[in-house]
Amino acid sequence: MIVILKQDVPGTGRAGEVVKVSDGFARNKLIPSGMALEATEGNIRSLEKQQELQKKKAAENKAHAEAQAEALKSQKVVIKAKAGEGGRLFGAITSKDISEAIKDQLKYEVDKKKIELDNPIKNIGTYTAVLKLYPEVKGTIKVEVEAE
Repeated sequence: MIVILKQDVPGTGRAGEVVKVSDGFARNKLIPSGMALEATEGNIRSLEKQQELQKKKAAENKAHAEAQAEALKSQKVVIKAKAGEGGRLFGAITSKDISEAIKDQLKYEVDKKKIELDNPIKNIGTYTAVLKLYPEVKGTIKVEVEAE
C-alpha cells in the first residue's frame, strides 16, 4: 500500500514523504494512529499544495532575513560597561547584551542564540559579531564597547 506520512516514522520515512509499506502495517498501525494517510489522488494533490506553500513561505522568510542582514551590515551598536585600568572590562559582553542593544538602539529583534562571537568581549574597543538570521543567511554588525 502506498501512504503519505504525516509524521516521521523510524525505519519508514519522514513526514511528507510518499512511501510504499505493507498493507497490514498501513491498516493496523500507521493509518489508525494518525501517522499516515492513504495516497489517493486528492491527498497527493493536497500534499503538493502544502509543499508549495511551505516553499513560498521559506522563500519569503529568507528574503526577509537577507533584507535584515543588509540593513544591519552598515549599523553599529554602542554598549557601555564598567572598565578598569587598561580598558579591561569588569565581566564580559555576551550575546545577550548585544541582542538587547540591537533591540534598544536599532529596533530589530535578534535572538541571542543567533549571535556568534569568536571570543568573549572583555576589553574596550570595536568588534564584529556574526548574526545567523536564517540557515543560509548570515549578517554582521559592529559592536562598540565604551567605558561608563
